[in-house]
Amino acid sequence: MTPMMTYIGTMRPQDILLPVAAGLCCKPGGFHIDPVRPVERAVITHGHSDHARPGHGAVLATRETLDMMRLRYGENFAGSAQAIGYGEELRLGEVTVTFHPAGHVLGSAQIAVACGGTRIVASGDYKDATDPTCAPFELVPCDVFITEATFGLPVFRHGNAADEVAKLLASVKLFPERAHLVGAYSLGKAQRVIALLRQAGFDAPIYLHGAMEKITNYYALRGVALGELRAVKGVKKADLAGTITLAPPSATSDIWTRRFPDPVTAFASGWMRVRARARQRGVELPLVISDHADWDGLTSTIKATGAGEIWVTHGQEDALVHWCTTQGLRARPLDLVGYGDEDGDAALAASEDVEA
Repeated sequence: MTPMMTYIGTMRPQDILLPVAAGLCCKPGGFHIDPVRPVERAVITHGHSDHARPGHGAVLATRETLDMMRLRYGENFAGSAQAIGYGEELRLGEVTVTFHPAGHVLGSAQIAVACGGTRIVASGDYKDATDPTCAPFELVPCDVFITEATFGLPVFRHGNAADEVAKLLASVKLFPERAHLVGAYSLGKAQRVIALLRQAGFDAPIYLHGAMEKITNYYALRGVALGELRAVKGVKKADLAGTITLAPPSATSDIWTRRFPDPVTAFASGWMRVRARARQRGVELPLVISDHADWDGLTSTIKATGAGEIWVTHGQEDALVHWCTTQGLRARPLDLVGYGDEDGDAALAASEDVEA
């Protein structure tokens, strides 16, 4: 990506967006972005539960994110809901809001907030890697870029996800008598792994833990090509030899695995770059597949936005702030609390980890 021209504005960024206890507050617009507690008006970047919470008076998000919230929380997840498409402009109070693809999961969005000639882009979670299950990341020029930093250390370089899927398929071929269980978060990661398997030529049925079914079926309804999917519940143990099953991460170390013949446990996560994490969790086949930007993705995106000021949140804030200062950029950590990491240990406590 190449550097873009910075927008020059007359309004101070902190007059537009300000970190408060509930999250990022836009006072001139009368809303919060991804608030961690109920607020009057919430603007939501994507459907993961640490960003999309129930109980708000009104919610603005993409259609897919609103649908994810309905699937998880029921029809009455908010007082009211309004869908917005990518590139569509909406005036809220004194600001103009636009949504742009974030490349994280289906329906994920960066939120651009413009006021008084100043544009701030809140990235939410994002990645610049290819993903067949969602719209690709869109670069949005801005004055201030608010970036996540989940993998904000130079050690985290994810590589090609297709190569990781090739490892999984090689293991399936090597051990046809064993079942393969792939731990993956139920929104985004599971569907991406399935789509990558299909792209690699694997056309056999793929089995799903019960917690995966609802959201995966929604992806299919939205036109994402996932091939034949089957519920694993009720399938005979012997019939699961040589198969691949997707499950929440916690299920792969649970009594639930006893229904499989000599299972090979895999875990699809950017954290699998750290082999100690794989060993600690008893993962036999670590797969470095992440729905977050790695170090190179973060730094190249920051440069390409043309932003002169960077706000860093959700992860390794200090390291990325330091890198920004070495590049002559103003940078600050936001120190927001209440956001987990669906790619890591927080997934163990996720509400999707229910009986199959």
